[in-house]
Amino acid sequence: MPKLKTHRGAAKRFKPTAKGYKCAQSHHNHILTKKDTKRKRNLRQTNLVHPSDVRSVDRMLQGS
Repeated sequence: MPKLKTHRGAAKRFKPTAKGYKCAQSHHNHILTKKDTKRKRNLRQTNLVHPSDVRSVDRMLQGS
């Protein structure tokens, strides 16, 4: 059985924590002029991956 490889794109986007995985929020890259300041400020914060998605993130990072 060969070694499992980590999904490198996922490894750059998700970091493991005690409660799951943390990740950055989407919609904070471009077309920022129409978004109000409060929305952009709140998009800077990190999120925890939703519990329904934790299993798929686990599978992508199982090689590490």
